[in-house]
Amino acid sequence: MKLSHFNFNLPKELLAEFPAENRDESRLMVIDRKKNTIEHKMFKDVINYFDDGDVLILNNTKVFPARLYGNKEKTGARIEVFLLRELNSEQRLWDVLVDPARKIRIGNKLYFGDDDSLVAEVIDNTTSRGRTLRFLYDGSYEEFRNKLTELGETPIPKYINREVTAEDAERYQTIYAKEEGAVAAPTAGLHFSKHLLKKLEIKGVNFAEVTLHVGLGTFNPVEVEDLSKHKMDSEELIITQEACDIVNEGKAKKKRICAVGTTSMRAIESSVSSANTLNPYEGWTNKFIFPPHDFSIANCMITNFHTPKSTLLMMISAFCGHDLMKKAYDEAIKEGYKFYSYGDAMLIL
Repeated sequence: MKLSHFNFNLPKELLAEFPAENRDESRLMVIDRKKNTIEHKMFKDVINYFDDGDVLILNNTKVFPARLYGNKEKTGARIEVFLLRELNSEQRLWDVLVDPARKIRIGNKLYFGDDDSLVAEVIDNTTSRGRTLRFLYDGSYEEFRNKLTELGETPIPKYINREVTAEDAERYQTIYAKEEGAVAAPTAGLHFSKHLLKKLEIKGVNFAEVTLHVGLGTFNPVEVEDLSKHKMDSEELIITQEACDIVNEGKAKKKRICAVGTTSMRAIESSVSSANTLNPYEGWTNKFIFPPHDFSIANCMITNFHTPKSTLLMMISAFCGHDLMKKAYDEAIKEGYKFYSYGDAMLIL
């Protein structure tokens, strides 16, 4: 498959600027791969597709307020700094993206906060927009992290052309988020309300939690026509023995194993045993899933609607089947489904 197979015209008005009023009341498209059918539901109807002993695999990563605005020394130019990952906690070194990048060179200092209480020095260039910063701060490490949280804002995607609101801090986070480290939300999980999770639990559905700290690599554009030549950025991944036991027991009993989101799917596909069971894992993954791909663990998945030519769309094509995926996306556009992070959802059976 080539990059051009994943292009389609997406009307701008279908990019969701705001989340649905209630988490579980976004729309849900249900695709049955065996029957080749498409149904239109509400997200809370997802409960009707799961029974006692089925497993939902949730990515419990937590988004941190990764977007900061600082001023360049001397010129005072406003610079956006997007925190990607911490490289060294003792030296307070971070991988970041800066915008506008052309103004930021090694040796420059950036000042944050009304009182300039946080300063950063540029010590390396990593990519065209990437820099390594050393933060200079007088307090303890805990106080430094609190300062980042205080000065940072919720990193809603750039396509959302509006100011960040207080509501975003809550809604751009799953209700089961625990492990801080993501710079983007695992968005399929945003549709679950406490009430819906409780009802699934009462029904006997089991939850296996994995942690994949979503980085911006997930959203990096693919710039090669030959997909096998695209390299994904690495993201940190933790799969516990407890999660493996829940998933493998469900698999042994031939239950429904549902990956909630492309990040959960990438997590579990990164650590498969020779017997096609899930293995514990702690490390990094740069797994890129595109057609054709044999999925080893999950037999269904929940996902949002993705943008043209994205790596996420390629994974959906591999799981759903390319022709059925295209048919579903044509239908979604015709029916006015909302796309991307705050958009509607799809259940692929």
